[in-house]
Amino acid sequence: MDTLTQLVSGFSVALSPENLLFVFVGVLAGTIIGILPGLGPMTAIALMIPVAFGMDPTTAIIMLAGVYYGAVFGGSTSSILLNAPGIAGTVATSFDGYPMARDGRAGKALAVAAIASFVGGTVGVVGLMLIAPTLSKVAVSFGPAEYFGLMVLGLTAVVSLAGKNVTKGLISAVVGVIVALVGIDSATGTLRFTFDRPELYEGIDFLIVALGVFALAEVFVLLSRRGHGGAQGGVTSLRLSKREVRAMTPPALRGSVLGFFTGVLPGAGATVASFLSYSTEKRIASDGDTFGTGNIKGVAAPEAGNNGAAIGSFVPLLTLGVPGSGTTAILLGALLVLGVRPGPMMLEQHPGVFWGVVASMYIGSIVLLILNLPLIPLFAKVLNTPKAVLLPLVVVFCVMGVYGLSFSVFDLWLLIGFGVLGFLMRANSFPAAPLILGLILGGLMERNMRQALQISGGDWSVFVTKPIPAVLLALAAASLLPTVVGLIRRRRARADRGWEVPAA
Repeated sequence: MDTLTQLVSGFSVALSPENLLFVFVGVLAGTIIGILPGLGPMTAIALMIPVAFGMDPTTAIIMLAGVYYGAVFGGSTSSILLNAPGIAGTVATSFDGYPMARDGRAGKALAVAAIASFVGGTVGVVGLMLIAPTLSKVAVSFGPAEYFGLMVLGLTAVVSLAGKNVTKGLISAVVGVIVALVGIDSATGTLRFTFDRPELYEGIDFLIVALGVFALAEVFVLLSRRGHGGAQGGVTSLRLSKREVRAMTPPALRGSVLGFFTGVLPGAGATVASFLSYSTEKRIASDGDTFGTGNIKGVAAPEAGNNGAAIGSFVPLLTLGVPGSGTTAILLGALLVLGVRPGPMMLEQHPGVFWGVVASMYIGSIVLLILNLPLIPLFAKVLNTPKAVLLPLVVVFCVMGVYGLSFSVFDLWLLIGFGVLGFLMRANSFPAAPLILGLILGGLMERNMRQALQISGGDWSVFVTKPIPAVLLALAAASLLPTVVGLIRRRRARADRGWEVPAA
């Protein structure tokens, strides 16, 4: 059968009453859980696996897939309204989404996030349907050296996230990488930056850093203002003007494509895709200098990117049986328990499952849009909560999310510490985004670099003699050139002004 016939058969599976019901259940549960910090897609799927046991395999994976991209979608709500990212993949959304909410445009920010997520999911489904077999061959060709090049390219995004002060951005990124290296070195067993604290042996969880540097730091900032300038703006309509729709459409489309291709690569995922989409859009946008202040493009690009990546991650999962992230690893385990073995033969052995899931993803994207747009006014009313009530709620939100990870009081002290760090960074104009990006990519970059060197016998030339990592590293170097040239020109201009003889 050709692709169109297979897709039609997939829709016939997905549109059955039972599967439609569980698409709705999956995306609703995922959205609710994604909003809560600490309960991301991994937790959401783990909670829903007992429900899936005993179900038809196709229905079960349709529901679990809905939970996954529903959680990715839901994470944007707390990022925009409270600056408390529900999941790592929505951190970039908060850079412009939260300033929009502070400016009284919470409804518009949530509407843009909903529409961009729908666009990203739609593009991802089309890509999964049309080019999954081909892309699976590309994904399997990526080894440690290629992933190292990809991580370096992702880390150079720190330059575009740092604004005009590149030095402070690089310092923040280095701090993030250092935090990522805390714990026991998996290769040598060496303790790194643990200060003889057993609680640090397993490293510092991303959620602690994200909630501390973003949400808790925001609480400290508002408290330091003693009620002056900290009030939230009024909530306006979620209706988007034609100009705003035209402004968000290209970033959403570009972010969707970039996110999908990033999601296809095992290990990259929605978080890397959202940062790459955001930094790419900031570089090419004519108003890139306004990113971080409430630019609508800065919400559309990462939201389209993380949702495109969420769908794209199903390419290696379904066609190779290779989980690209912790979330898809849980999905792989669920599939195996249900008697479905993903891999190159899945299209032949379980075509109903594959095409039923593909069709259900498109239906799920529509359900997410229909479900969340009417709820946006309700979500946005959070901003009308008096600050005396909202700030304690944010603190409780953070404490519950962090304490629920390991039930460790030490983690709560870490949360406070990173909250203070985030407050001091804001007070001294150090951007927080590079720190988070360094934290996310630091460990991945180190692990892939070591694996590449082990395979090559310690030969560093493996990163420049193989074509894919060489191209990726060259792109990373090229992305730094405009910033370096700009710094040199500004220094020369200042030096020339310094030699000017003052007028008598």
